[in-house]
Amino acid sequence: MASSTQSGGAGGGGTIASNPRVWVVAGVAIAGVIVLAEAARRRRRWLRSKSGAPPDAGAFCDRFELSPPPQPLPPAAPHLLSGLTFAASDNFEIEGYVAGFGNPDWKRTHEAPRHTAVTVTMLQKQGGTCIGRTVMDELGFGVTGENLHCGTPINPASPSLIPGGSCSGSAVAVAAQLADFALGTDTIGDVRIPASFCCLLCFRPSYGVVPTLGTIANSQSLDTIGISFPLSIIYYYIYTYYASIFVSSVSQVEYLFCGLKQTRQFVFADDCFQLLKASNQKTVHVHAIKNAVQTLPGSQPPKHINIGQYIYANVPSLKEFCEPATKIQEGMSALKALSTVMLLLQRYEFKATHQNWVNTVKPKLGLDISTRVLQAVNFAHDNIKSLYAIRNELRAALKNLLKDTGILVLPTTAGYPLKRNSKERLSSGFEDRMYKFVGIAALSGCCEVTIPLANLDHHVSLSFVAAHGSDKSLLRAILDTYSLIQEQVILASKLVTAPVTNGDIDVDASELLKEKGNSAFKRRQWSKAVEFYSEAISLSDTNATYYCNRAAAYLELGRFKQAEADCDQALLLDRKNVKAYLRRGFAREVTLNYKEALQDFRHALALEPQNKTALAAERRLQKLLK
Repeated sequence: MASSTQSGGAGGGGTIASNPRVWVVAGVAIAGVIVLAEAARRRRRWLRSKSGAPPDAGAFCDRFELSPPPQPLPPAAPHLLSGLTFAASDNFEIEGYVAGFGNPDWKRTHEAPRHTAVTVTMLQKQGGTCIGRTVMDELGFGVTGENLHCGTPINPASPSLIPGGSCSGSAVAVAAQLADFALGTDTIGDVRIPASFCCLLCFRPSYGVVPTLGTIANSQSLDTIGISFPLSIIYYYIYTYYASIFVSSVSQVEYLFCGLKQTRQFVFADDCFQLLKASNQKTVHVHAIKNAVQTLPGSQPPKHINIGQYIYANVPSLKEFCEPATKIQEGMSALKALSTVMLLLQRYEFKATHQNWVNTVKPKLGLDISTRVLQAVNFAHDNIKSLYAIRNELRAALKNLLKDTGILVLPTTAGYPLKRNSKERLSSGFEDRMYKFVGIAALSGCCEVTIPLANLDHHVSLSFVAAHGSDKSLLRAILDTYSLIQEQVILASKLVTAPVTNGDIDVDASELLKEKGNSAFKRRQWSKAVEFYSEAISLSDTNATYYCNRAAAYLELGRFKQAEADCDQALLLDRKNVKAYLRRGFAREVTLNYKEALQDFRHALALEPQNKTALAAERRLQKLLK
């Protein structure tokens, strides 16, 4: 049976010494598990009551129980995962059980392995009980979580929506409280996307940190072992998982969880948040999250970055895959090229491992999976080395950006889960939105944690990415951040449900800030106007008017480059914004860029042929250019 040969990190961990902190954590955890167990029983009864609902939410394809070793005798502490259950996706090898890799033809043509996946064995040794394998998209391809042969697991967070893939069953098993946590292989978002859709937390470790030995590989240089776990008792889940997988002594765990606060800096990928295309309500929530992480003790002042442009400038080999673009569009082109390279690398490595099996067996596959598999086995590229060069350059660029304490903050995906059986699931547009951001960690091998944002009418998750090998500091940051994030989300939810009133007119917070900026502008308080417009943009960064108004204030202050940049952004959002063309034209004229200024005024005239300001500017610039 094919299995991944890349592995790393030490497994296992010793027993815990009699440490008061540890016993407090264990006590809280036991209470939490009891609550979860009762909730799980109620969830199962609810699922059974749904007409036509599959047993166990359709999450499992194999049910069995791998019991842990006996507990050590007192006074030794119990095993760290004692009493907890977990599941693994259908590409984890279990001794005596044939893995299906999401496809019955695979299962039919392979024998039961003689060994169990290393990660499963590690968790067993620490007291965890493996209760089965879960449904996944066939052969590890796919993003929806649908499976032609096993059906689509029910998303407990939103039963009418897809659960996400490829490791759909693992996420559903945890969300339905059928297992305490679950494993999957995250190749190109296969664990992060389902966790986002099912409202779970997810941890994708750095590439090579957790051994993949004993899993069926999809793409050996991209595969990592990811974990999904519930929102409750987060401290306990991260504590136990970290102890079981990453370290071999309790002192190392206590250093992580009981040590001093770390200095850290959050770096917000503003261009990615803009691509989210969130409504005002969702933008307010994202703004609340930014406020939460910015106020953490020990945090340096936050940075804001256009991560796409940064990647374009610092990953030179990527330019071969970028579409022709203007200076402003280079960042978007780079993000798209990154996901393209990720998919090409996946196809190349899948072909190298599984081409013979596919051509010999000719497995029955779902339509969308069949397309992806054919793309892989027919893959040909003139310069494979360039794919690996981009991987190395990206990892180095992110290390240079984030150093040891930086954490990149961005949305997990650029889109939302679809309705079950939606025709859009077969569209390239949906796939592009899913893969737009996940390629940053997948291709670089960096570690990432995803956190769902509650109380939204769409599923939105926030991702935290740290440099390769910075798993410990990232997990520490999430422990410090998580509760504050949830508090801010709840506060933001209350804010957006109660509109701000101005006289008899109801306006949302961003519109009120815009009006305050307009008032300051009329009073010739240009700097104050900039402040108000900037606050409005921070709440709603997809409104072209806010950028255009701030550009007007910048012009009055003589800050022409900032005015031009704001007009650029306004025109990206609204190509027919006449004021943006006029103000950018003026900024360019003042800085002696006459040809570009003339183009802007002519764009304005194309939209408004009788615009007096544009006509006068055209005549003036024509004379200057003679």
